[in-house]
Amino acid sequence: PSERNPLKASSLGLGELLVAAYDEGCTRFVVGLGGTATCDGGAGMLRAPGIERLRGTHIELLCDVEAPFVGPHGAARVFAPQKGASPEDVEVLEKRMLAQAYALQVRTGVDVSALPGAGAAGGLAGALLSCFGATIHPGIDRVLDLVHFDDALLGASLIITGEGKSDAQTLMGKVPMGVLRHAGARAGAVPVALLSGRIEERSALERADFHPVVEVTPRLLPLQEALDPRIAVQNLHQAVLEMPFQLDS
Repeated sequence: PSERNPLKASSLGLGELLVAAYDEGCTRFVVGLGGTATCDGGAGMLRAPGIERLRGTHIELLCDVEAPFVGPHGAARVFAPQKGASPEDVEVLEKRMLAQAYALQVRTGVDVSALPGAGAAGGLAGALLSCFGATIHPGIDRVLDLVHFDDALLGASLIITGEGKSDAQTLMGKVPMGVLRHAGARAGAVPVALLSGRIEERSALERADFHPVVEVTPRLLPLQEALDPRIAVQNLHQAVLEMPFQLDS
């Protein structure tokens, strides 16, 4: 953890990986975006030797957020604090992202600053979209299609989804929102219960139509205990028993 520094972390490694795959004959890429430690707008990736050879290949991006490149809901202000950035660091990173957005526009003619999803993975999405004509899709939709989720809803009375922590970011396209969207698209929409380890901004989640919204982990439980699989199962079991929801028999 002491080596994690979002001001220095670089996406160069992804660029090197893409070039290596291309050199082995790959011309179609599926890039999963998320969980990165970087917030460099793809600047490191674009410095990888040979990266320009990827122009003309097919690159599909899968991500679970709709965050723009910059701004109050962009990569630096929303996600950099999760990567260890202090408030002062966030301001530095936002300025860098603004400069990178301008550089990408000069280079490609594409303005990624407010483009939905361009802020995914510290702005990697924006660089791939503008420089290589990548396409972007919600990762959850692809996964749900692969497991035939819509077919599984036939006859269902309740869907239970969740994540480690649910808050306003959940509403920006993360897995539970994908589940909710698929459930609501059906005639006679199936109710969706949200069970997460921690719940923040409950009212926003309820307005999105999750019902019920349940916090699984007791607030006073130390994190290390909460992560113990046995305790986690007990907490989840108890949360289900206490769900304020009744199904028609």
